[in-house]
Amino acid sequence: MEWLALEFMQRALLAAVITGLTAPAIGTYLVQRRLSLLGDGLGHLAVAGVGLAFLTGTAPLPVAVVVCVVGAIAIELLRELGRTSGDVGLAILFYGGLSGGLLLASLAGQGTGTLSAFLFGSLLTINVTELWIIAGLGAVVLLVCLGLLPQLFAVSADEPFARTIGLPVRIYNILIVALAAVTVTVSMRTVGLLLVSALMVVPVATANHLAIGFRRSMLTAMGLGVLAAVGGTIGSYQFDTAPGALIVVIAIGLFALSWPVSLLLLRRHAPPVELTDDQPSRSHEVTEEHPHAHSETCGHPAVPHGGHVDYIHDGHRHAAHEGHYDEH
Repeated sequence: MEWLALEFMQRALLAAVITGLTAPAIGTYLVQRRLSLLGDGLGHLAVAGVGLAFLTGTAPLPVAVVVCVVGAIAIELLRELGRTSGDVGLAILFYGGLSGGLLLASLAGQGTGTLSAFLFGSLLTINVTELWIIAGLGAVVLLVCLGLLPQLFAVSADEPFARTIGLPVRIYNILIVALAAVTVTVSMRTVGLLLVSALMVVPVATANHLAIGFRRSMLTAMGLGVLAAVGGTIGSYQFDTAPGALIVVIAIGLFALSWPVSLLLLRRHAPPVELTDDQPSRSHEVTEEHPHAHSETCGHPAVPHGGHVDYIHDGHRHAAHEGHYDEH
């Protein structure tokens, strides 16, 4: 644990925690709006901000934030006005941002090697100034995502309904994409601009397997994001690997593990089917062959009936009776 005493690891861990919280928080709204690839588009747009910073000799992070937010708002307004579809808008972000960033960087005398720290992350080299910027912007994202959760959820889930109850849908839509742009640029020094979308989407998909309800899913996704970010940071130091890549691999691994766990939870907590005795039922018959043993954890719906429990199986209700099952 001697690595905890290293200042660069302390900064890296703090930045990882902030990214692990903010990326899934805003990602929950993007997934709800079916804009999971927006993070990729914004990441490419942020490359243009980095290239502009190289050309003007300024700090990359603040410039990238401004460029990314302005571009995201412009694309959202164009989409809302019907001037371009969501797919076309994302294509503009992908190709225009990446090509513009490379062009500006080359004009500034910087090659692709210089951009790699932003494209794939350079978590262990974050300085104090960058950490303060990441912390401040991350706090803003979290406060808005959690403080305006009912309003942002209403807009993300059903825009027509949000309009009928008087919510300013356009403002909230712009706010969501602006927060996504800020999150992407904040994360470019941790997981990188090309990988940040994975941290915005994968923990959310994992949480949807494990939790029910929008608020609970968001909080679960944030916890999983922190777990992946911190685990990847520590693992990158121990095994001398790229932090951003390891963070994303851990997030995908958690998603893979969540699938069988969700099936077990679904079977264990399957609600009983309420049937009344006055409903018509077939006469009791003894099944000829029934190798399956019913129980509370077998996965078949349990039906309280006449002082005992039936299990619905193959379209019939099976009831345990003297070493066999009655079918009715």
